[in-house]
Amino acid sequence: MLERAITYSHTLLRQTVKTGDIVIDATVGKGNDTLFLASLVGQTGHIHGFDVQEEAIAITKEKFLQAGVLEQVSLHHIGHEQAHTFLEPDCELGAVIYNLGYLPGSDKRITTMRESTLTSIDTLLPRLRVGGLMLLVVYSGHMQGKDEKEGVLDYVMTLDQNAYSVLQYGFINQKNNPPFLLAIEKRKHVQTS
Repeated sequence: MLERAITYSHTLLRQTVKTGDIVIDATVGKGNDTLFLASLVGQTGHIHGFDVQEEAIAITKEKFLQAGVLEQVSLHHIGHEQAHTFLEPDCELGAVIYNLGYLPGSDKRITTMRESTLTSIDTLLPRLRVGGLMLLVVYSGHMQGKDEKEGVLDYVMTLDQNAYSVLQYGFINQKNNPPFLLAIEKRKHVQTS
């Protein structure tokens, strides 16, 4: 069976994230990806979760409390464009995941935005370890979504193919802007300026 974009992102994370990894959920939302990452990194790993909405942080914190794994996560009520400032200088990431768009069941006017998302990608991508993944589940069926989608696609198409492999995965015969997945694998160390 063909997997939906978010399900396939978890399949890829399962193949990539190792026990002890440091990972980022750049858009914690309702905490589902965050909690999934906790199951992969184990007790020796750590998750940094980011969201601009207090509601998202509160929902995710409650999930971690109920699961008894709150010590594995640092939740930050701040935009993902600031994520790099919470990492140690020599920190390498096993994975970063984004669900671009808005928090389901919440105010649809509060969305991820092109510029902050591109800043986040640009600052976190070099922090991936070789073999690490950056996954972006792109929901473009909202006011800011088309602009953000175009910006992200333009950005990833410029990545050096010797340093990164980029996969686009999604259904092309569905209506209403179905979400799609962009998976970026770091192939080798890249010099940063």
